[in-house]
Amino acid sequence: MAGRREKTRHVGMQPEYLGFTPDGMAAGVDVTLAIDELEALRLIDLEQLSQAEAAERMGVARTTIAMICSRAHTKVADALVNGRRLVITGGNVAYDPAPQPDANAWSHKKENSMRIAVTYEDGKIFQHFGRTEQFKVYDVEDGKVVSSQVVGSNGAGHGALAGVLAAGGVDVLICGGIGGGAVSALAQTGIDIFPGAAGDCDDIVNAFLAGEVVQTEGATCGCGGHGHEHGHGHEGCGCGGHGHEHGEDHHCCH
Repeated sequence: MAGRREKTRHVGMQPEYLGFTPDGMAAGVDVTLAIDELEALRLIDLEQLSQAEAAERMGVARTTIAMICSRAHTKVADALVNGRRLVITGGNVAYDPAPQPDANAWSHKKENSMRIAVTYEDGKIFQHFGRTEQFKVYDVEDGKVVSSQVVGSNGAGHGALAGVLAAGGVDVLICGGIGGGAVSALAQTGIDIFPGAAGDCDDIVNAFLAGEVVQTEGATCGCGGHGHEHGHGHEGCGCGGHGHEHGEDHHCCH
């Protein structure tokens, strides 16, 4: 007799980071954390929901969420204690529809101009692409910024943000930390990604236009004809000579 088919679990956000590797050489085989297990950890351990509340969000019984969470805790502990690589993939899940930013908030983009979007918070580069609440968007003509505006994300996750940036005519994204899932989503749109940046948004855009910002190794480059050069294979942010320092807790995408 065939086993009962596992019920689909509802997941509120797509994982932005798809794996974690210990310092040095990982030991043993990879630990695979299913996406529904990650969601259970997010809801119960990060958002501090009760098991009953998390079960309702995921569309499963409370006993099921307890089992999922227990299994996830064991896997994470195994990876942390034994130095094994943690890979996030799999699971019978369905993603909840992501909220969409208001497309009307974006100004019209002129033909032959370049549009740069920067993750934004209080004038600085926000350090988590998938959770940014705002972008500062710059329109560039003949190598100079001719206009800028701040556009809200309306809480959209990284998967939805990639489509929104593409629909808004963005050619270049400058951000702080960004995960593999977001890089993959953006790669499909052809947007150039410059991760690992920090400091003042206006300063970094001016540095970019001056050719002082290079892509970090592993960033996807799909550009053509924007009138700037990319330096590949550089360590760290690649922001040179524009008057800000990077802290050691600063994350780049490799």
